Amino acid sequence: MFIMDGICYAGSFQENIKVTEAKPLVGRMLLLTFSTGEKRLFDTNSLKGSAFSVLDDDKIFRNPSIFHGVVTWDNGNVDVAPETLYHDSIAYESEDAM
Repeated sequence: MFIMDGICYAGSFQENIKVTEAKPLVGRMLLLTFSTGEKRLFDTNSLKGSAFSVLDDDKIFRNPSIFHGVVTWDNGNVDVAPETLYHDSIAYESEDAM
C-alpha cells in the first residue's frame, strides 16, 4: 500500500513504469504488458473527455502505438500515461500461467 497526493492505493508505487505491449480486445479493453513484466486489463471506456472520443472508431482503437512506454493512438494525438493505465487496470492472469 502507498499514499500519493492524499489517496491510498493498494499495491506498491510503480515509479517510471512503462508499457511494453498493448493488445486491443473486444469492448475497448486493452491487455497491457508493463516494464515490470505484469499483464493488466484496462477498460478504455473509463477515459473521459472529448479527446478520447476517437477511440470509438474501431480502426483507430485497434491500432495503438507505444512511444517511450506510453500508449498512443491517432498518430500520437491521443495518449494515456502509463501510471494511469497501471493504477486504473486490473491484474490479468492468462490461462497459460495457471
